[in-house]
Amino acid sequence: MAEENVNKLTSGRLEVLITIVARNKADYYMDLIQSFGVNMQFTAFGRGTASMEMLKILGLADSEKAVIFSLIREDLVKEALVTIEEKFRTIRNGNGIAFTVSLTSVIGASVYSFLADNRDSYKEVAVNGRK
Repeated sequence: MAEENVNKLTSGRLEVLITIVARNKADYYMDLIQSFGVNMQFTAFGRGTASMEMLKILGLADSEKAVIFSLIREDLVKEALVTIEEKFRTIRNGNGIAFTVSLTSVIGASVYSFLADNRDSYKEVAVNGRK
């Protein structure tokens, strides 16, 4: 029984969701992404390198950007990207870019459990004596 729980706990891949948005929209998008069971995010602030002419062509008003890195379960990626894309289209000045990169491994069942928002399965495994 415990072995089945261990397999359940460690099944499913994680991906890094990278979202690039205007700095003033970073908190909004972080909250939105967190609603998909994301427990770990961090933001890096940057400045785009495009000229003002190129920014106008692309419909971007500002080169001050926030790059949001989020760890998300693979099974939630499609829904998250569709939701983010919808917000890019419907929020005023909400333009951005979002894409994912697959992770190949995570060390430790408890780390994976936290990142995958899978703590209930981890608690069940711990009760049965396996961590």
